[in-house]
Amino acid sequence: MKKITSFFAVLLICTVAFAQEKTEGVHIYNPEANAMADLKEATQKAAKANKHVLVQVGGNWCTWCIAFHNLVNNTPSLKQTINDNYEFVLVNWDKDHHNDEAMKYLGYPNRFGYPVFVVLDGKGKVLHIENSAYLETDEVGANGKKQVGHDVKKTISFLKGWTVTAVNPETYKTK
Repeated sequence: MKKITSFFAVLLICTVAFAQEKTEGVHIYNPEANAMADLKEATQKAAKANKHVLVQVGGNWCTWCIAFHNLVNNTPSLKQTINDNYEFVLVNWDKDHHNDEAMKYLGYPNRFGYPVFVVLDGKGKVLHIENSAYLETDEVGANGKKQVGHDVKKTISFLKGWTVTAVNPETYKTK
């Protein structure tokens, strides 16, 4: 009995240590960043490159935010769609850094939860706020439960729907 109890105690300690190491090691968002300066810089770059700005609001504490970041990095077509059409900006929101000025400027997208995506044009105008819940996968795992994560096709469709070309009325004129 002592061996079993010891085994489970060691297993529990290892699990807790691994979980803490995993979450503490994630640093895609910079809590100290000046969100307004980052947004302004991205908007200027987007205007010069004839792109829009894609803003992902979230934080290092947000498992869905990290999952989306990993999905982009591990899906070449998704990464390419973003790189070709957007200047990408991460805006941190956490219990100590609310970035109130940026949230106001972006139309309070955090009302939809995290991550949330905002598309700005090259002048900094908010074109769209996307609740990431609409981008979640509908796939069901072997256990019969809905899988956790975002759907690549839904995400690419959202992104392509808000490109410079997609929102340009000239695109739709018959010739």
